[in-house]
Amino acid sequence: MRLAVPDLVSNSYFPAEAAVDLGFFRAQGIDADLELISPAGQTMEALRNGHVDFVAGPAHATLLAFPGWRGARLLAALSQHTYWLLVLRADLDFVPGDVQAVRGLRIGAAPGPDAALRRLLADAGIDPARDGVDLAPVPGTGDPGISFGVHAARALEDGIIDGFWANAMGAEVAVRSGTGAVALDPRQGLGPPSARDYTFPALVASERLIEQNPAAAQGAIRAIVQAQRALRADPVLAGEVGKRLFPPDEAALIVDLVRRDSPYYSAAIPPGAVASLNEFARHVGLLEEDVPYESVVSTRFAHLWSEQQEPR
Repeated sequence: MRLAVPDLVSNSYFPAEAAVDLGFFRAQGIDADLELISPAGQTMEALRNGHVDFVAGPAHATLLAFPGWRGARLLAALSQHTYWLLVLRADLDFVPGDVQAVRGLRIGAAPGPDAALRRLLADAGIDPARDGVDLAPVPGTGDPGISFGVHAARALEDGIIDGFWANAMGAEVAVRSGTGAVALDPRQGLGPPSARDYTFPALVASERLIEQNPAAAQGAIRAIVQAQRALRADPVLAGEVGKRLFPPDEAALIVDLVRRDSPYYSAAIPPGAVASLNEFARHVGLLEEDVPYESVVSTRFAHLWSEQQEPR
């Protein structure tokens, strides 16, 4: 079976990558292969077309290929809360948490994740056209095999952009090089409170797979839960996975990033998270009206989340 991610060299979907690499899928009788398909809209299209069986990606991106949540369900959260950060040039004079710092800047953001940044700016009263915010993909990130965050960090260093909205891996690369500094991190409370629950990383499957192969859906959830539990108990395990999946520089960072993320490793998808997700999706034009919780989440498997800690 195939599990697709829109960004491989990243902490964003790492519990799913670890679940494959560390053998947790195999222990459930599932021979799973990881596949990089980006951007997120194409990842979800691959799920809709049956090219892949599961997607580990942004929960809201499901709507890019499954309008109104028809045809797909969220099986589990990979972690809790909005998980991207805004990094700006370190030589800029700004106060962390101040959204107004983006005025007049060139900000790189990938299709899919950019919806969260656009909503965040709107919540802060910023109109990109009026306030001179050039928000666009980073040149070259559409090439096959490119990790957006890592590539964006290099574009920042080269002066191509003034900042970027991406995963913590890209942010860490920029911060450690001295070229970038974190301006916004909604999950850690740095930025507008509303942004913390726009979306979250999730394991997604088609309704077709859930109905035709419920054992595979259950096995995938169990694999994710076991990977989350293992990484929470011993983040050093992430280093072993990183050495096999990442370039050396990024592999050296993943243990610290997983240690930071591990308090948010819960597979549970609370009704409140779905309510916030639907509200966000409506505001960014991905959803016309609220959809019931049970039409978004495969509730028949919710009992499999119970091993997880309560979300923070």
